[in-house]
Amino acid sequence: MAEEHAGRVVLVTGGSSGIGRAAAELLAAGGAAVAVSGVDAAGTHEAAEAITAAGGRALPIVADVADGAAVAEAVRRTVDAFGGLDVLVTSAGIQRYGTVADTDDKTWDEVFAINVKGVFLAARAALPHLRRSTSGGAVVVVSSVQARATQSNVAAYAAAKGALNALVRSMAVDEAPFGVRVNAVCPGSVDTPMLRRSAELFSDGTDASVQRMLDDWGRSHPLGRIGTPREVAEAIAFLAGTRAGFLTGVDIPVDGGLLATLPVALPTAAPEPIAGA
Repeated sequence: MAEEHAGRVVLVTGGSSGIGRAAAELLAAGGAAVAVSGVDAAGTHEAAEAITAAGGRALPIVADVADGAAVAEAVRRTVDAFGGLDVLVTSAGIQRYGTVADTDDKTWDEVFAINVKGVFLAARAALPHLRRSTSGGAVVVVSSVQARATQSNVAAYAAAKGALNALVRSMAVDEAPFGVRVNAVCPGSVDTPMLRRSAELFSDGTDASVQRMLDDWGRSHPLGRIGTPREVAEAIAFLAGTRAGFLTGVDIPVDGGLLATLPVALPTAAPEPIAGA
């Protein structure tokens, strides 16, 4: 895959850490010029600098995906810097816990503003450019296995991820006449900073207890462990590239076999990876 993305331009939202950063790094290693967008200024610049230090081309852009003007500006800066846009990877997202009965309006709206509307805003701004891509425009959305099966106590998050998968199918149908493919990856538990913060929440917070929690969550996956951001990034890079040229409207589990265990329920309080976290 060394040169699969040579000459292409990619914008990654939620690119400052976790799955988003791994995707940005892998796509840059494959030859793409990558705009790394994130809400954390320090992390966003660090991620872009790491790509540059490794010999790649990267542009840091600090932007909140829930802010339509900021997202449009991120797309504009990407196009101005690199001359176009071929791939959009949406990896920004948050996790919040609660049932419908105990989730307040603010929390529900916050989850949907970032996890769903953020994808809508980024895609809306990017699609005019993706339609003009000479290498074939592509959108890859980071969703979750919880779009298909869910644990308890994550009503807003599960609903948002389900909405994302539906949005992917809708965009895929609408954009097919323009040659733009739209797909999703659905990770299981992945070792991101956000997952580790969730482990702190469900443990006593010590390093040992956090690791025990991660190990416990890993054992709920048939492969017996949690995944790595790079493993999810590999699927993202594939969907973004020409090898996936006849794939659109699909959501691919990257979950260590977790969904293959259905109808067995997911463990209680086993948080899923947060895009870009």
